[in-house]
Amino acid sequence: MGKPTFYITTPIYYPSDKLHIGHAYTTVAADAIARYKRQRGYDVMFLTGSDEHGQKIQRIAEEKGVSPKEYVDGIVAGFKKLWQLLHITNDDFIRTTEERHTRSVQKIFQALYDRGDIYKSEYEGWYCVPCETFWTERQVAEGNTCPDCGRPVELVKEESYFFRLSKYADRWFKFIEENPDFIQPASRRNEMISFVKSGLEDLCVSRTTFNWGIPVPMDPKHVIYVWIDALSNYITALGYGSEDESKYHRYWPADLHLVGKEIVRFHTIIWPIMLMALGLPLPKKVFGHGWLILESGKMSKSKGNVVDPVVLVDKYGVDAIRYYLLREISFGADGYYSEEALIRRINADLANDLGNLLHRTLTMIEKYCSGVVPEPGPAEAIDGELQAVAAAVPREVEETMEKLEISNALAAIWKLVGRANKYIDETTPWLLAKDEATRPRLQTVLYNLAEALRIIGILLVPYLPTVPEKIWKQLGLGEGVREVPWEEAEQWGGLVPGTRVQRGEPIFPRIDPEEALKADKEEKKVVEKVETGGERISIDEFARLDLRVVEVLAAERVEKSRKLLKLQVALGEEKRQVVAGIARYVEPEELVGKKLVLVANLQPAKLMGIESDGMILAASDDEDNLALLTVDRDIASGAKIS
Repeated sequence: MGKPTFYITTPIYYPSDKLHIGHAYTTVAADAIARYKRQRGYDVMFLTGSDEHGQKIQRIAEEKGVSPKEYVDGIVAGFKKLWQLLHITNDDFIRTTEERHTRSVQKIFQALYDRGDIYKSEYEGWYCVPCETFWTERQVAEGNTCPDCGRPVELVKEESYFFRLSKYADRWFKFIEENPDFIQPASRRNEMISFVKSGLEDLCVSRTTFNWGIPVPMDPKHVIYVWIDALSNYITALGYGSEDESKYHRYWPADLHLVGKEIVRFHTIIWPIMLMALGLPLPKKVFGHGWLILESGKMSKSKGNVVDPVVLVDKYGVDAIRYYLLREISFGADGYYSEEALIRRINADLANDLGNLLHRTLTMIEKYCSGVVPEPGPAEAIDGELQAVAAAVPREVEETMEKLEISNALAAIWKLVGRANKYIDETTPWLLAKDEATRPRLQTVLYNLAEALRIIGILLVPYLPTVPEKIWKQLGLGEGVREVPWEEAEQWGGLVPGTRVQRGEPIFPRIDPEEALKADKEEKKVVEKVETGGERISIDEFARLDLRVVEVLAAERVEKSRKLLKLQVALGEEKRQVVAGIARYVEPEELVGKKLVLVANLQPAKLMGIESDGMILAASDDEDNLALLTVDRDIASGAKIS
């Protein structure tokens, strides 16, 4: 028999969204699960991707003066770069603009139509463009706003094709009753049952008011709407509906769809009913995890409170960021993010506990055993206690991971880390080294510590991408820990005496919280100062402003800042340096050569230690769009605006 299979997916992300730490949370969690399953001997298929069609994308592309494909190509490249930065081990990345997806989606639409489950009618109701969601009169919030995002909805009337969602309500209830673990956690299951009990309405599945999408096969003036298009990716990526369906037959049904709680409804009601209508097996489980929340609420572009994972990885390292995301939050519940909490986790768990254990152990092996792992002598009761924890932890990790309790799995591993640190304090190797008579005992203690670290390295493989290799390399075991089977962590005594250790620098140096947060606090003060306004002024007060046209000569990001760019500009013959909080909206190289508007008579200020002489003007809206103020024709830099 071959390996057991395990198919895990994340949602395909919408290209108009700037990826933030919340998106990284979903994908890092899925990656940890996929790595764990591979380590346990499974044939894993891990899928992620991008949802690239729709009215919102077409509108944004038109505003930017590019084609929708050009627009999404640039953003998808950013997705893939971020996944590489976070060491995501996805086996496939599906784009809904790919031909393999387009062909299969059209076959799925045609099959549903041929079965009588899709019919043509006219849609009239409320539509939220940002959420790409239709709402009935009773569903829209006060003031004709979207009940999900709070933005205004549009009244839409157009010819559409509809999917007979309501037809399958009873069959859906029967499936949920027979498969109580299909929707996890249980709170999400209860929400979905309540939603369906309130009544299912047939689903609009085509649009005619825009053309950025997959054409309906029997009626090309319609494009297939998001539900059939995007949700089908989970089987189109496996070749369903193509000439080669071998992957589909190998991996489907999916073992786990991992999604944020805001899209549980689509994945546990619409998607299963589509599969029922097609006569296909349903996925085994959909898990809706919670949100990462800041003090200002759920992260969103419109609030301007997104946290850039690229900045955090550059600042703290990929292992630290992944550890924090997986350990800090009980998987399934909402969790609060703060950089202060991140630093506390790094210092307490990674630097003090794990890093210190490795460094202390190897320092003592070098000092007392000439850098060679010693032969252990007779064991004592306290040695058995350490070994008992080492034996219990893999079983606890297995139990918690099977329940998707990722945070608890890491907490279990840290039981062994903590017990090993306590073992050092209890056995006092530095005292044992003073007497030749206690030399055998010293060798046993140091061997046990090194062996515990060997096991810890194996157990950390699913969660931390570079640290397990660092641990094993310093233990003298090379860098092959990722190929070591899980069973090696369940067996005490795998470290061969005589192995020469290679102690390096501490793998997690302590972070000075005050120094690390200093830049962010400076930046926050600047943004708060700049964003105040709204009070009326007199014409005389306005006349005091010296507004000038400047040409951007050079631009670069400010180190350790996710918002600031440093610009070199020409103000006539004068050259100036300006720091602008626009890094989230524009790439530095895009600015070179542009003519912008500068407030030229501001007092110079230092932002993050960099002098800024003036302020670049820009406009922003509630959608978190930003436009730099410029002039409508070529005019010399230094020209006064009045």
